[in-house]
Amino acid sequence: MKNKIVSGFFWKFNEQIASQIVTFVLSIILARILSPKDYGIVALVNVFITIANVFVVSGFGTSLIQKKHTTELEFSTIFWMSEIMSCIIYLILFFIAPYIARFYNNSDLTLILRIFALELPISAFNSIQEAYISKKLLFKKVFISTTIAAILSGIIGIVLAYNGFGVWSLIGQYLSNTIIISIVLFSEIKWYPKLIFSWISGKPLLDFGWKILATSLLATFFNQLRSLILGKVYSVSDLAYYNRGQRFPELISENVNGSISSVLFPALSNYGGDKKKIKQGLRLSIRISTFVLMPLMFGMMATSKQIIILLLGNKWMPAIPYMEILCMSCVFDSVSNENLQAIKAIGRSDVLLKLELIKKPLYLALLLVGMNINVLAMAYTMAIYNIIAVMINMEPNRNLLAYSIKEQFQDIVPALLDSIIMFWVVKLIGNALTFPNIIVLFIQVLCGILIYIFFAIVFKMDAMRYVKNTIFNKVIRKK
Repeated sequence: MKNKIVSGFFWKFNEQIASQIVTFVLSIILARILSPKDYGIVALVNVFITIANVFVVSGFGTSLIQKKHTTELEFSTIFWMSEIMSCIIYLILFFIAPYIARFYNNSDLTLILRIFALELPISAFNSIQEAYISKKLLFKKVFISTTIAAILSGIIGIVLAYNGFGVWSLIGQYLSNTIIISIVLFSEIKWYPKLIFSWISGKPLLDFGWKILATSLLATFFNQLRSLILGKVYSVSDLAYYNRGQRFPELISENVNGSISSVLFPALSNYGGDKKKIKQGLRLSIRISTFVLMPLMFGMMATSKQIIILLLGNKWMPAIPYMEILCMSCVFDSVSNENLQAIKAIGRSDVLLKLELIKKPLYLALLLVGMNINVLAMAYTMAIYNIIAVMINMEPNRNLLAYSIKEQFQDIVPALLDSIIMFWVVKLIGNALTFPNIIVLFIQVLCGILIYIFFAIVFKMDAMRYVKNTIFNKVIRKK
């Protein structure tokens, strides 16, 4: 199972990185064509789509993964429940769209939201497909499919942008990506929904799933609340700069955490109630993820100026301070995520819900403080909240898995210290050199990699051995 976790993480991470690199490159092209206002409008509408997607995606598929043995009847039952829910949510968004447009004084939002929300039924189908993949740990099968979807949808977005469709080019990219992924997955995997349904079979899964749904809804709503407030209290451009600064660290964090969640939860669920093995799997995951994520976040923080100017151009320079702060905000994301996945694998969805109920009043208080100062303060309060949240998310596993906070810090500190050393060296290099941005960035990245690997050897980090052996084994097998 240890090999499955590492191998699964390898394939899932590669899958997400491949598709996200393609998406990232294409988004840079779009950012140079479109205006910050276009991005701000889509970011605002996407808040409502993201919250709506929680009802469609969270809870239903998760309950299928968590249960050790599932039947075809249970898969089809959950599929139809998910599709019915997605249609209901779409109708709600369709009818409230004019009121949302009126609230933000932008009549264009009505049609944009109604069209964008069409992805909800497709996402519902997609979520059950992904549950099947996660259940069977078949991550290698979707490696090519997601990359194809990213390329084709990106091309669609660029073509629309060049032809003057503005904000609709981004909507077209998002919608086509979801559609293409569903079509390719339909041809890749052997599961298809059947016209069978059983409330008796579905109810036990819903008993677990509704708590996951409520937990995800709380987390997603409060995360998106920041964008809702930015779009209302400040300008759409301010929201665009904040979101663009957030997008770079979020791109890395989401890929690492998405890979971890997709692999770790089903893998740990296969252990059943063996808490000793779950703890071992969790510790391995934390060591590997912090080894990968922390240097990426600190490195990106040190090179934020060069990245923004080089990739997006001078018109996006106001996004630089947001990127720096939000990189720090994402440093401990993987640790929080893994602790939550372990709790979920044990079947304690009630604990997850309690944690959200504890954290969200703090989130709201910090958000209100930042809102009454300025946009930059809202970024700082986000970073403060995430650092406090990781401590809260660690606590339950002290009792559930006998995994103390001291042990967790012992697993985290080597990568953290190595990343901090690397950050200061890379930052000093960036401040000292006066070459063109592309040359400075290249030198910073090269020096950062060498310094991080050197100290990883000095600190004798186990994670480096796991990563090296996994990559080596994949290369040997391929040959």
